[in-house]
This record gives sequence, structure tokens and C-alpha cells, in this order.
Amino acid sequence: MAATKIIPIRSTEADAIAYIANPEKTDNGRLICTFGCSENPVRASADFERIRAKGTGRNKILSHHFIQSFSPGEITPENALQVGIELCQKFLGDEYQYYLAVHNDKEHIHLHCIFNNVNLVDGRTFETHADQGDKQHRKWVNLRTMSDEICKKHCLSVIENPENSKGKTYYEWDMDRQGLSWKAKLKFAIDQVVKESNNFEDFLQKCKARNIEVVYNPEHVIDLKFRLAGQQKFTRARTLGWYYETKQIIKRIDLYNGIIRTPEKSALIDTNSEKMKSSSALQNWAEIENMKRTSKALNQLTQYTEKGRESIEKKLFSAHTQIGFWVDKLNTLKTEIDDLDVKIKTAKKVWKLKPVMDKLKTLSGREKRRYESENQAEISAYRSSAKQLKELFPTGSVPTPESMEKKRNALAEERSIKHDKYLSMKAKVSELEKSRKTVDDYLRNQRNMQKKRKKDDLE
Repeated sequence: MAATKIIPIRSTEADAIAYIANPEKTDNGRLICTFGCSENPVRASADFERIRAKGTGRNKILSHHFIQSFSPGEITPENALQVGIELCQKFLGDEYQYYLAVHNDKEHIHLHCIFNNVNLVDGRTFETHADQGDKQHRKWVNLRTMSDEICKKHCLSVIENPENSKGKTYYEWDMDRQGLSWKAKLKFAIDQVVKESNNFEDFLQKCKARNIEVVYNPEHVIDLKFRLAGQQKFTRARTLGWYYETKQIIKRIDLYNGIIRTPEKSALIDTNSEKMKSSSALQNWAEIENMKRTSKALNQLTQYTEKGRESIEKKLFSAHTQIGFWVDKLNTLKTEIDDLDVKIKTAKKVWKLKPVMDKLKTLSGREKRRYESENQAEISAYRSSAKQLKELFPTGSVPTPESMEKKRNALAEERSIKHDKYLSMKAKVSELEKSRKTVDDYLRNQRNMQKKRKKDDLE
């Protein structure tokens, strides 16, 4: 059944377009369609920016990203692309640039569309031009209706009133569809809210709208806890992982909103310390050493900036964005791995205890009651695990533990490779930041020394 969701993009637009344009996911670019922009991801983002520069409004949102998913086996990638084009034409008309890509790398075909926030016709933003009125009449709400209409025309299944089904929102329905463990559901739900939030206070408010209960007490050591609707107990942020602790959530929100806070590091020797002031020889050595370190830092900065026209600040911003993107990918992979671990453990337990239940089915009367009494613990454990397995796989189609382990190992290998790349990039950025800070501090010290000399000369 076709499903849709929409996400605002406040930064990392070029990276987001590059992700959906991945040749490995789009059959080497064959499953891509664009309107008003290049098929090259970097150029497409630049095309978007040129229209935004001419726009009438100023908005933190650069573009919007919507996803349309289909049930496994019900549509071909080519037909999905046609459905996506029709949806874009109906939803966006000829008023917004868009980049459309179908992904065929997973069991279910799905498509991504990133469209500019600024209108081609009059330069107004999507929020002010097309997303006004009562909530039920807003454009993003109508996206799902439009999707359903097109899917029905193509004889594809749709979700009948997903938001009204047993009180579940679309996101809750989507997570249930995937058969995720409660922890994975909670983490994915939090991830969604982080991407949509302007700041931490806004994050706390939006959690309530997503049926995520939050307890936040900055005075306590355990300051943040979450609970999904229907969950009995609150879960500590720390239990979900460091990525869900308060400081990290704030950093992630800042990253999505284009706010980068770099650490203050310097390789310079402090020439103002009492030890240095007491020895002219040490002071001279420190000044010479600082000149050497500054020269090295300048060379590093020069090498870096020679590769492009952008300033060092823009390059650092881009590098931080890349790091954020990698961290997001690593976290998503870890969540998927953890979720598979739960499923594998549960499935193995069911398979292990199945012979006990098989034998129980062959018995009756007094013999059955005696067998139940003797094997009460195993039978209870089987029923509990079987119930959990049914919740994890609501369709009833349960993969073998071996196939899940194979998938889990592949994800773990992928994460290991990505983690190495992340560490390499992080090290380069850290070195670059240190070099920049070293140069800034040296130049500042030189200016202060010149001022002091002028003052001394006047006296």
C-alpha cells in the first residue's frame, strides 16, 4: 500500500539530493526525473539557490523532502517513477523545482522528491503561498490524498484512513508496518521530530504532537526520558544511546538549522603565563615556536582553500554538515542492527521451544495436563516469545534466524566502513579547526603586542 510523509530541509540540501540520487539506489541514474533543475545533485542545489535568491521571503527552510512508499512486489521501479511524476505534477504543478528519484535497493519500492521552498512564478515560499488555511486543508495534508487518488488510478493499494486507524498517526502506522521493536520505534520517532524542530524547546513541544511523552528535568542527572503512546514505562535517553541525550539532540537540531558551534582549540603556547614572564629566554623560544606552529597552520589552511573558491568558513560548515550526515547514517544503521538483534533473539527462542509445543499438541486429557505442569516454564516462555514475534512481524511472514543474521552482518559491515570514513573526516575537520584557531590567536597576540609597544613608546 502506498504511503507518504514530508520533511523540511533546513540545511544539507546538496547532501540530501546527493543521497536520493545515489546511482546504486537509482539504477545508475535511470530512475531520476527533475523539473527546473539539473540532474547533477550539486548543480541542482545551486539551481534551487538561484531561485531562492530572487524570492520575496526569508525562511530557514531551504526545501522540502517527501517520500512515497509502496507495498513489496506491487509496483515496478519504472511505474513508481511514473506515479511519482504524476504526484509531483498534481502537488507542485509547474511552480516549484523538484528532484525526483526512485529507490529500488530495498524490498519495497519507494521514491524521494526534494522540491524548492521558493515558488518559480512569484518568488513566495511554500509556507506562505500554498500551505495556508485550516490544518485539514493545508497542502502537505493533501499530499496523501493526492497520492491515494493516483495510486487507485494505477490499481495500487492505499492506506484507508491511517491516522484514524486505532488512534494511530501515519508515523505510528509506518513503524508498525515495518515490524520494529519498541526501542526502534521510539528512536525513529525522535529522529523525525529532531529534523522538524527549530530548537530544543520546539522539540519538546513537537514530541507531544507525535504522541511522544517527554519528561525533561535539567536539574536531575537523568534529565530526559521518553515514552511512546501505549508504552508502559518511560525510557531514559541514555538507554537509547548517547545520540538521544539532551546535548546531542541540541547539536543535531542546530545542525539541521545550519548552526555550527566549533570548539575553541589552539596549538599556541601561552606567553602570558607567570613562568614565561619570568624568563626572557623562554619567552623568546615560545614566540619563535608559535611562529613555526602558525606557519604550519597557515600552510594547512592554504592547501585546503586552494581546492575551491569557497572561504574556509564555508568549507568548515560543509565539513560539519558532512559529519552530521555520517553520524545520522551511523545511528540509523545501529538502530536497524539493534532491532534485528531483538528479532533474531526472539525467533531463535521460538524455534528452540517449538518442539515442546509440538508435543503438547499431540496430547490430551490427563496426559496433556501433566505435561503442561512439568513444562510450565518452557510453555510460558514460548507463548510470550511467540506473541512478541507476532508483534514484530504483524504480516505473519517471519524470516529465518539465518537470513536475519545474514542481513544483520551485512549492516554491521556497512556501518564499520562508514564509521572509519566518519572518523577520518572528523580528524581532518578537527585539525583544520585547530589550524584556524592557531592562526587567529597568533594574529590577535601580534596585534596586542604592537598595541603594547606603542603604549610603552608613548610613555
